[in-house]
Amino acid sequence: MKAIVLLSGGIDSPVAAYVMAKQGAEIVALHMDNTPYTKPSEKAKGIIEQLRKVTGQEIPLIIAPHGKFNLSVIETTKSSHIRCVLCKRFMMRVAEQLAQQENCNAIVMGDSLGQVASQTLRNMKVEQQAIHMQVVRPLIGLDKEEIIKIAKEIGTYELSIDEAYECGIVPDKPSTNASLEKILESEEPMDVPEMIKNTITGIK
Repeated sequence: MKAIVLLSGGIDSPVAAYVMAKQGAEIVALHMDNTPYTKPSEKAKGIIEQLRKVTGQEIPLIIAPHGKFNLSVIETTKSSHIRCVLCKRFMMRVAEQLAQQENCNAIVMGDSLGQVASQTLRNMKVEQQAIHMQVVRPLIGLDKEEIIKIAKEIGTYELSIDEAYECGIVPDKPSTNASLEKILESEEPMDVPEMIKNTITGIK
């Protein structure tokens, strides 16, 4: 199995990558760079270096620009509370395209059920509707303390919390029960295929 991991730079996704590598999956990492809505960070590179050490894999790191999509979300979406779901759907679409290019057969995510608004069961269903590829969520039933324990054991925890920053477009009250109809309506004014193409063109 070869899988592309959406690596956020937070605590959870490096643990998800490690767990899947332990199960024998070959890992490719995709980091969506959300500049200017987050502070530029070198965390993803440091985390990947550590994951390479503990997994024994030479994990490729793909960095894709994500700020322009979120600018479009801000400009075109009236309902700010669904921004996180729109963001997640776009990241998954980019991951799917890159997974196909890299001959991966799954997308790995660090979701833990109910931990944040985009990870409720309803929202995950709406997010996954955007793609066709298999999504694996190895941390889905773990709580935060269990995930932190593994992160500390593998040496990614301190790297993940260093230079902590928050996304600048997260609404005060993000939706935990997004309507697919509303999501599709919000995506309609955006040329999502063209945005995916431009994002992939800009990868490092």
